[in-house]
Amino acid sequence: MPHATTRDDVRIYFEEAGQGTPILFLHEFAADYTNWEPQMRYFSRGHRCITYSARGYTPSDVPDGEVYTYKHFYTDTLAVLDHLEIERAHLVGLSMGAYSSLQIGLNAPQRALSMTLAGVGSGSEIQNLDNWRKQCRANAEQFETSGSAEVAKVTREAPSRIPFLVKDPRGHADFYAALARHDAKGSANTMRGFQGGRPSIYTLTDAIRGVVTPALIICGDEDDPCVGASLFLKKHLPAAGLAMFPKSGHVLNLEEPALFNESVERFVTLVEAGRWPVRDPRSLAVG
Repeated sequence: MPHATTRDDVRIYFEEAGQGTPILFLHEFAADYTNWEPQMRYFSRGHRCITYSARGYTPSDVPDGEVYTYKHFYTDTLAVLDHLEIERAHLVGLSMGAYSSLQIGLNAPQRALSMTLAGVGSGSEIQNLDNWRKQCRANAEQFETSGSAEVAKVTREAPSRIPFLVKDPRGHADFYAALARHDAKGSANTMRGFQGGRPSIYTLTDAIRGVVTPALIICGDEDDPCVGASLFLKKHLPAAGLAMFPKSGHVLNLEEPALFNESVERFVTLVEAGRWPVRDPRSLAVG
């Protein structure tokens, strides 16, 4: 099985398909590498596509200890690129994966041709940050005491997940059956370390204003925890565009695969043609 090794000796499982300019897909908390299959099949027709399971998600390693911070996760992405000898790639991330993509834009922008930030920013609202982190700790304990199958029963009924159920009951059932099989220890550690410990994007305003990497922000209009954060990033990222999917929730790449693929393909094409400019600084809002 193909693996990349991180700087702290964690093995990261990946798969790739196609040839051309690289696109790297980064999954959300409730997913793993398999949930990008519709995009791997579509984009590999013209690009070299890579997907991987984050640490804590089998068949990647599930390490012990406090090694699940957001810094571990975005540097793991760089480790996959290094292993594959890829200097720069388009980054396509959903939720947790979008946050890691943004961190690469902030900390290693030379590695990103572009960033697609889908379903980004949940848990970032400053006024609710303490409650969010408390809930993440509680969710981690639930994974440890009850297991992934029980947590999946609750997660699948979250408001931002219901549009997926309404549109595609079969896909929704498959998605949460997969979540029920996740390694409970890995999910608990990720929930406690990454989800409950990452900085709010609202505290990164000055740094975000300096990121000139082309960015496409995608948000479902029924994904309430991410709407405000998506608008914030559109306001402050100098080369960002925003796509709002109507009557859509959080699992955008599976809930609306055709629309998602079309939006990302158009974005990547314009970036590669040099037609996704940075906005004139005079047009950027202040405050």
